[in-house]
Formats: sequence, C-alpha cells, structure tokens
Amino acid sequence: MRNIIIFGGSSHPKLAEQIASRLGVSLGRVSLSKFSNKETNVEIRESVREKDVYIVQSGCGHVNDNFMELLIMISACKIASAAKVTAVIPCFPYARQPDAPYKRNGEPLSRIPRDSFLGYIFDTPPNLSTANTPMDERKDPFNATSSKIGEENSSDGDSANELRHYNSALMASSSSSSSGHKSGAYRHWVARSGTLIANLLTCAGADHIMTMDLHDPQFQGYFDVPVDNLYGLPLMIKYIRESIPNWESAVIVSPDAGGAKRATAIADKLRMEFALIHKERRLQHKPHKADMMLVGQVRDKVCIMVDDIADTSITITRAAKVLVENGAKKVYAIITHAIMSGDAIKRIQQSSIDQVIVSDSIPQDEHLAQCSKIKVFEIAPIFAEAIRRVHNGESVSALFNDKTMLLV
Repeated sequence: MRNIIIFGGSSHPKLAEQIASRLGVSLGRVSLSKFSNKETNVEIRESVREKDVYIVQSGCGHVNDNFMELLIMISACKIASAAKVTAVIPCFPYARQPDAPYKRNGEPLSRIPRDSFLGYIFDTPPNLSTANTPMDERKDPFNATSSKIGEENSSDGDSANELRHYNSALMASSSSSSSGHKSGAYRHWVARSGTLIANLLTCAGADHIMTMDLHDPQFQGYFDVPVDNLYGLPLMIKYIRESIPNWESAVIVSPDAGGAKRATAIADKLRMEFALIHKERRLQHKPHKADMMLVGQVRDKVCIMVDDIADTSITITRAAKVLVENGAKKVYAIITHAIMSGDAIKRIQQSSIDQVIVSDSIPQDEHLAQCSKIKVFEIAPIFAEAIRRVHNGESVSALFNDKTMLLV
C-alpha cells in the first residue's frame, strides 16, 4: 500500500504490529518516552508529509497517559503536514461517561425525576419559620405548582409564594447544618466527559476516528469528523461457529438489559434461543440492592453470555450463578473489551463460568497467565481490512456482515 504510515502507541504495540503485518507494511518509526516529571515526549522519526497516517492506541492501561500520548502523536503528525490522520482506538476511553444523565446504577434516565431539585440550594433569603422542617416533610415545588392549577381562585402569585418558601427553607436548613449534615446540602453536578473527549481529538487534528463496540453509540454524535464504529459481533459469531461444540442448541444470554439488543442480534443471525438476566429492584429503601431474575429457559442447555465490556466482572459472574441455579449445564462468556481490573480475574476463576472468550482490544497476556478460563480472539483482521478499505476509498459496510468476516 502506498502513502500510508501506521504508528503504534505504547498502550498496545502488539496489536499495531499485527495490523501493519496484515497490511504488508512496517510500523512507522516513533520515539515515545517520558521526562523525569512524567510528561509525555513524542518524536516522529520519519516523514509523514502528504501521507495517510493511522495511529493505533487503545484506551487501556494508564488511560489518561495513553490518551494524552495519542493527542500529542496526532498533533505531531498534523503539524508535519500529514494529509490525513486517523485515530484507531479499539477500546474507546471514557465511553462509559456520556453526556446523557444516568442513574447511579448505570441505567440511563428516561426523564428528569420529580425529586431532582430536592436538596438543592437557591439564592433566596432564609425563612426562619420553616428552617427546622425535616426534609421528608418539605413540600415538592412541582406538586405545589400542579395542585394550584386546577383550583378555583388560584393565581401565579400563590405558586410563586410556595416555591419561595420552599427555597427559603432549604437555604436556612443548609446554613444551620454546618457540621457535615447532608440535608439541604448542595448536590454537585456530575461531569460528563463525552463532548470533551471528542473535542480534544478533533482539536488535536484527528480527521477520522476508528473504534469498536462503543459502550454508548451516542458518542459518535459528539464528533464533527467521520467515526467508524466497527462491530465485534461478526467475530463473535465466527468464534461461536468454529469453537463452541453443539452451538446450534445453545442459548444466547444477555447478562443485563442494556446488552439485550446486541445479544438478540447474534441469536437472530444464528437462529438460536435467547434469554435475559433482569435486575429487579424490589426494595424502595434499598434501591442499590437488586434481585437478578432470568427471563427465558436455560435448563440442561449450554449458555453463551454476550457483553461489550467486562471491568470488575461482577455482572457476568453473578449472571453465571443465576444461569447455573436455573439448570444451565455449561456457561460461556464472550466479551469485546476485557478490562479485568481489581479482583476480576479472581472472581472469574472462582465463578460458575466455564470459559471466558475475549478480544485482544486490550493486552491479555497477563490475564492469560493468571486464569486458564480465558481464551482470546484477534481483532487485527477486521481493523486491518477497515484501514485498507478506508485508505482505498472503499465501503466498510461489508465488515458488518459475518459472512464477509469468514474471508478476512
């Protein structure tokens, strides 16, 4: 291939070498180091003028350092007159921190809750007559407002007075609880990093982004440049067909409701049965505690769980326990991005999972040495083919077809 240079960052050099090898080119020469104060230093050791540059850097390991290194490499290539710079990020960093509001358990909010303003402080003079009112007895301004609408002889002034008294009570309560008491304290806004990450990449000079299985698809909308979100689904289907015995009679399982769409897509393509692990929160006073319930039949069947990310592996290990309790005779788990932080490997080793199949979007050598249950499938073929097609101006839509992936 002509006029193409592939650089590998320090996060996953092995993957960069595999991609370059499949494309029949050698990795570009670059020096990556750190100063004594841990600042990142990048030196591009060959000309990139009027060439298409692809920088392979996965969002793993020391995520912030690796991301900053990627930004500096992009900027260096752009300043050196590269025709086009594409950031190849197999595991996208901060993909679990989109700009949409989320619940504490990670589920997206369908609407703003009615109590979202309860506990906030407003700039209103304190009302001493209501300062000592307990939080659970204070009126909801939304209820106060709505109750006034349908009443006869009501006026906007009545609603405004209700809200003014409510805010005054909150202000007075917060000023009187200076000893760390939570009632009336200001609830800090949670920073969402989605738009910021996109802006950093584009401001550094990235003309194109290539990634795989974004945890939240809305991330693509934050960019002003093209984003190719490749799917790990064809590779998963290929592995199931080639490596899992009697897969035709197995059941595809989603370990949570968020991955149901991904799991059903695989089940439909392979014409397999589908099951779902559902988290039901029954206790109102303990919303963080949930019962995991199985939807579907798995008795005396092989179960194949499918998910995009395994970080602490708590979700898949608990789901495997539910499947075994419901009669599953064997449990597989196929994961695109296996971060495996903390005690994840230990949990998997002690769990009911028989085998965990993960991609090498993140280096897995250390995990393989620690756990005999882990198997790896390569993603270099799909990224190499995507780079080839983009470089030659061809369509990448064929890469979303599992039949095409059999030939890659």
